[in-house]
Amino acid sequence: MFTGIVIATGRVASVTQTDGDLDLGIEAAALDLKRVAIGDSVSVSGVCLTATRIGGGVFHADVSRETLAKTTLGTFAAGRRVNLEPSLRAGDPLGGHLVSGHVDAVGTLASLAEEARSRRLQFELPEDLMRFVAPKGSICIDGVSLTVNEIEGRRFGVNIIPHTYQVTTLGELVPGSRVNIEIDVIARYIDRILQSYAAFR
Repeated sequence: MFTGIVIATGRVASVTQTDGDLDLGIEAAALDLKRVAIGDSVSVSGVCLTATRIGGGVFHADVSRETLAKTTLGTFAAGRRVNLEPSLRAGDPLGGHLVSGHVDAVGTLASLAEEARSRRLQFELPEDLMRFVAPKGSICIDGVSLTVNEIEGRRFGVNIIPHTYQVTTLGELVPGSRVNIEIDVIARYIDRILQSYAAFR
């Protein structure tokens, strides 16, 4: 479990094909890998990955075919900057919202506009996921916890303050950029409960 508060950024150190899936090496010296052990979960641009090897300021993770199909990780190349967050520990502050690292869909940045010192970004999602998105609700984009400002059809808008676009990769996005999006886990469970309730009425 994560909070969507990016602790550091790192870079893709290596991408190795392994029988149809990937071994991904992430240079993460800024993350303080002393707190990450083999078997621990790390959010990499919003995707929960398990550390399989650690050394020299780099941790490695296996990326399955399912993850490659549902996220942007299959497009990653050496040198790409990524958002990093270690898994939440008991007693850690919950500064964002509860994030599982299980990406629901790849979204697309539809528009970007400067708004005073901030930036207004509008993303497009698959239509079937829009029912989980609510104004002033939480959403996770490339591992960053954000607040939804408005909804228009298949699009929703968020506001990025200067600090966020300076310390995460969101400042590098341009219209057309593809991002990993995770809807609010609470909304997902409420929807499931309502579906079950409706089936037994």
